[in-house]
Amino acid sequence: MPPPPSVKVIEEARVAMPATAPLPPEPLRLSALDAQWVTLPLIQRLLIFVDGAGSIPSFESAVAALRASLAETVARFPPLAARIVHQPATGDAAIDCTAAGVAAAGGARFLVAEMGADAARLAGEEEHDAAAFGRLVPALDAGHLPAETMATQVTQLRGGLALGVAVHHAVADGRSVWMFLEAWAAACRGEGSEGAAAAAPAFDRAAVKLPGGEELARAVLRKYAPNLPMAAVAGHLIRPNLSRRTFTITAQDMRRLKQRITDDLSPAAAAPPPSSFVAVAALAWVSFVHTKHPAGIVSADDEVYIFFFADCRTRLDPPPGGNYFGTCISGCLARTAARDLLAENGLSVAAAAVAAEIRRAAVDPLAGWDWMSTVEGVNLDRLVNLAGSTRFSAYEATDFGWGPPGRTELVTMNHDGQVVVVAGKKGGDGGAGGVQASVSLHPAHMDAYKSHFLSYFG
Repeated sequence: MPPPPSVKVIEEARVAMPATAPLPPEPLRLSALDAQWVTLPLIQRLLIFVDGAGSIPSFESAVAALRASLAETVARFPPLAARIVHQPATGDAAIDCTAAGVAAAGGARFLVAEMGADAARLAGEEEHDAAAFGRLVPALDAGHLPAETMATQVTQLRGGLALGVAVHHAVADGRSVWMFLEAWAAACRGEGSEGAAAAAPAFDRAAVKLPGGEELARAVLRKYAPNLPMAAVAGHLIRPNLSRRTFTITAQDMRRLKQRITDDLSPAAAAPPPSSFVAVAALAWVSFVHTKHPAGIVSADDEVYIFFFADCRTRLDPPPGGNYFGTCISGCLARTAARDLLAENGLSVAAAAVAAEIRRAAVDPLAGWDWMSTVEGVNLDRLVNLAGSTRFSAYEATDFGWGPPGRTELVTMNHDGQVVVVAGKKGGDGGAGGVQASVSLHPAHMDAYKSHFLSYFG
């Protein structure tokens, strides 16, 4: 693949929230769930809009609409126009979205750029142009506290535009990012005030009740970010030169996949039909093992793993609620012998293992809160790292007034065996119910992975 065209930054500005926006009187101290992410990779989400139907306004008009609606939206999400600060007197880290903190941050960074790449090509190719994607999302100044919490980039492309958003993972998890993007899109469409009271995000970290409370959060910071205010991103997690592709599972294909899993289950299991998440997780896991086994990386006797996060918002006691904006996820690790997934009924075995781990997380949602300890000692060459949710409405919720994006991707994929799932586009086979799965893998293994992944839909 030829090198991508360079990006030319036309403008770098700050989008400040209105002076009348209600702000908390004190900084929001990070919970232990937030604190684990202070030095970890950022969330970089990319939306590519293709002007095939002429629905996108002029680039200048689109930028003006995005800028104005972003100011309106960060007024509802003040942590995204703030900074993460270190409080050395107590050892805390906090999101300073008080009036003084927001003034010091100066607003959310807003870049306007242009790039000579074709929007339809970037949105349409199965294989990612990872280098181009990386230039269409901003990076955050996050290696030292105070650290910015969000930056956005709007880039003019040939035949469309790209919207890149970077959010600090200590401020938001995946569900929070989609909550923000949906609100921003609604505001850009002129619907920002509709249902604002019912959907008002909640930010109070005290609502997340963890044993040890504030002292637990400080202990997490001492363990994972011992050199604060230095908070350098953990470089050992970045693996370059990975191949990345996106697979679309239609609603019809998803029904077939679920039926195959159900048919292969033992009648004695009496298990309910798998959810879309369980089905696609099982497919991703089995395809990974079938790919790595002939390559000599996984033997039949090896233990293999799949790691994913469970949303705890409605499972904690008391629950912080579905509108909680922050990091509120707990780690889940399913494991089995590779030979079990290599067997003829490997897909149903994988599905049962994933479903069992989800049930465990529902009963004890905090068991995996220290997720980095959960994966300690796990051989990463035998691990599938699954991120996202089949409930994230990545396309329909991000219509900024000119139709859904032609493609949306998580740019921050850095593991050989990482899979990111979101709800797919509405298609012609029954509409909703499809899933998009993006896969990061060693280039030598991607074709074999694709062949096995798609074999279930033949």
